[in-house]
Amino acid sequence: MGLHERRQREKESIRAKILQAAFSLAKTDGWASLSIRKIADAIEYSAPVVYDHFENKEAILYEISINGFHCLQIELLKAQKKHETPEDQLTAIVDAYWNFAFKNKEYYQLMFGLGMQCSGKGLMKEEFSSFQDMIFDCTYEIIKKKGSNEDSACHSSHALFSAVHGLISIMMMRNDDIPSTMNKTTLDETVSAFIKSL
Repeated sequence: MGLHERRQREKESIRAKILQAAFSLAKTDGWASLSIRKIADAIEYSAPVVYDHFENKEAILYEISINGFHCLQIELLKAQKKHETPEDQLTAIVDAYWNFAFKNKEYYQLMFGLGMQCSGKGLMKEEFSSFQDMIFDCTYEIIKKKGSNEDSACHSSHALFSAVHGLISIMMMRNDDIPSTMNKTTLDETVSAFIKSL
């Protein structure tokens, strides 16, 4: 291995350590308490080393949130592929989204700015819209199959996304006084009623 390759590999290794340390610190102390100094201490390097790899904390958060969106998309596609009808696909996609949110709470909070500023300032349009796009596709196919007004697919799918994201947000921000079973039941009933209404 040449000197250039060795330096490149070392650079990538440090970059990965920074991201891993930041995510680990967030899981322990929350995103609000994360700082460049804490990340530097965790990887046992000085703060300037962190700045050599990332412009600022926002850049680190953006990178982690993009990774979160990629992980989410993998789960959504996996759920979709298990079913053939748009109704079953829609139900499975929403379930996968719900499960991802609560199994990966730190990712979800960062991705959508729950209890904090959303990372990326609108720069991750493509990643952000993946779930909405999949909901729209299923909604459109159900409407087409039923012979309903296809023009309503956009509005209807946005309404479902808002309901799902709203339930998750409420659950995450007030999880001490709202039973998880109640929210999951509400989610299931919402999806079922949505499909019937198309």
